[in-house]
Amino acid sequence: MTSLLNEAERQSLSGTLPLWTLAEGRDAIVRKLDFDDFSQAFAFMTRVAMLAEQFNHHPEWFNCYRRVEITLSTHDAGGLTHKDVELAKKIEGLLA
Repeated sequence: MTSLLNEAERQSLSGTLPLWTLAEGRDAIVRKLDFDDFSQAFAFMTRVAMLAEQFNHHPEWFNCYRRVEITLSTHDAGGLTHKDVELAKKIEGLLA
């Protein structure tokens, strides 16, 4: 089982993943994105879905027209783990 991030690892997230924030009321990280239109948002979600399948770690997300919100937390560990950080880095790579 994957272990939860310790306090020092959580504190370093703002430097490692500056566009991700800690979720309110739960142990997770969140990234909100705006695209030009629905097609771009959906294409991005498709790329993330394929990445998540390869990584065997799946996001929670919300999409409305051109907005996408991604929440990452490792459910079987009960919160934020290295799996979430690694997937967030991979997602950022798609946006670069």
